[in-house]
Amino acid sequence: MDKLILVRHSETEGQHEDSPLTKLGVRQAQVLASFLDHSGYEVSRIISSPFLRAMETIKPFARMKGIEIEKDERLEERVLSHTPLDDWEEVLYDTFADPELKLTGGESSREAKQRVLSLIDELEQQEGNVILVTHGNLLALLLQKYKREFGFNEWKRLSRPDIFLVQKQGGEYTVERIWDDPADYKINV
Repeated sequence: MDKLILVRHSETEGQHEDSPLTKLGVRQAQVLASFLDHSGYEVSRIISSPFLRAMETIKPFARMKGIEIEKDERLEERVLSHTPLDDWEEVLYDTFADPELKLTGGESSREAKQRVLSLIDELEQQEGNVILVTHGNLLALLLQKYKREFGFNEWKRLSRPDIFLVQKQGGEYTVERIWDDPADYKINV
C-alpha cells in the first residue's frame, strides 16, 4: 500500500448502525468528496464500515471516481457495552488507559485494535492508495499503530468528518491530519 487515507464519517443522526447522516452531514460528505478529489491522491480502493453513516459519507466521492465501495466489518465501530451507558465517555477514557478493560457484551480496546489491524496487515501487501472509512473510536485505536501517543484526548479532538494520511517515508510511517474542514471547496457532485 502506498498511501492510506483514513476517514471518519460525517455528522450523523445517532449511533445505531442504520443512523443516517444529518443534513449537515450530507453537506459534509459532499465537501469531503470535493476535498479528496482536489487532494491529488489517485485512489485504487475504498473500503468502508458497513454502517450507513460511513457508507453515506464516502458515497459522493466513490460515485465521482467510479470506484465501488467495499464493505468490511472490521471497520465497524467498537461496542463498549450492549447495555446503554450514561457515563460512556468515562468508560471510554478507562478503555484507553486499560486496553484490556471489557464490559459485558463489549469489546476491549485491544480486541478492537486487533480486528482493524488484521485489515491493515492485508492491505500492506497491496499496491496503490486506499481509503478506509470508519468511526471515531476505532480510528483512534487504529492511529495508535502509527502514533502510540494517540489516546482519549486526541480522540476528543477528532472532527466529523476527519481525514488522516498515513504513508511510509524512509522506512518509517508518518501520520498527518489533512482535513481542515474547508468551507471553500466547490461541490461538483
